[in-house]
Amino acid sequence: MSLDDATKRIQFAKQSLDDAYNPPANFLEIEVGKPLTHGYGKQRYTDYEIRMKTNLPIFKLKECVCRRRYSEFEWLRSEIKRDVKINVPELPGKGWMKQVPFVSQDDGIFEDEFIEARRSGLEEFINSLAAHPLVQNEKSIHAFLQEEKLDKDGFLPGKVKH
Repeated sequence: MSLDDATKRIQFAKQSLDDAYNPPANFLEIEVGKPLTHGYGKQRYTDYEIRMKTNLPIFKLKECVCRRRYSEFEWLRSEIKRDVKINVPELPGKGWMKQVPFVSQDDGIFEDEFIEARRSGLEEFINSLAAHPLVQNEKSIHAFLQEEKLDKDGFLPGKVKH
């Protein structure tokens, strides 16, 4: 092979309209939505619906829905941070000042605006994290996205077998 052959630009075929509007070859779509607040007083918490669609072969389910709390996002972040040597994105803030009685004159972390800001931040976090190819091989992301009930205590970290 000559130097000219090695340095030629790759020639791409023109894309047809059919190709442009077909589903992408590989996709992973994750939506965080439908926040629900449960309980009363100090037992109150909010969870979010996680809806995933994919055609990536590494995921056993191609579509699934589960509900997750903020603390479960924290668990996922710590698992990935420990097991995968990448720069793990930050979660949206905990809203400490909103949790202190008498400092916050509203409903604190249960205010609609706070819940929506958190939902948006969690969606950005999970999509950024799950898009990384090294993260997609981790059992923790599969458990988080595909198991109805997340068993954090019985979880055994590791890689997903193809």
